[in-house]
Amino acid sequence: MKTIYLIGGTMGVGKTTAGQILKRKLNNSVFLDGDWCWDADPFIVTDETKAMVLDNIKSLLNNFLHCSAYKNIIFCWVMHEQEIIDDVLAGLDISDCEIKKISLICNENSLKKRLEGDIEKGIRDIDIIERSLARLPMYDKLDTTKIDTSLLTAIEVAEKIAEL
Repeated sequence: MKTIYLIGGTMGVGKTTAGQILKRKLNNSVFLDGDWCWDADPFIVTDETKAMVLDNIKSLLNNFLHCSAYKNIIFCWVMHEQEIIDDVLAGLDISDCEIKKISLICNENSLKKRLEGDIEKGIRDIDIIERSLARLPMYDKLDTTKIDTSLLTAIEVAEKIAEL
């Protein structure tokens, strides 16, 4: 049986870092960051581009699921609405798969501090703070296991995910 880890959370909460650590912690693992499927300039959000990125994600995840080399498939993306999670899962061949749906959350101060650090490094633009903070409360409504990353290192977050 395979396990798929769907790791959601707002921008800056630590999804990618924790997912990369989890990939090394679990045996026979592969990691996909949903952002890799939509890395464009300019970044254009339309119905067409949203459908395209979901198709890209489902295609890659299904390829990983069908590959005998992988037992653990780790996927992270900003999944702040239940519909996004459901759409991803609806397109996957999960007949012989355990699904672990996780939302990484943190308090506003921690998130703001992390994002400000990224802005100083030139990794993110200043508008990210407002957009990310606005999405935080949306995760409370999701059918996911919540992990508060406010006071945890990325290694500790990955360990908590692995224990699920």
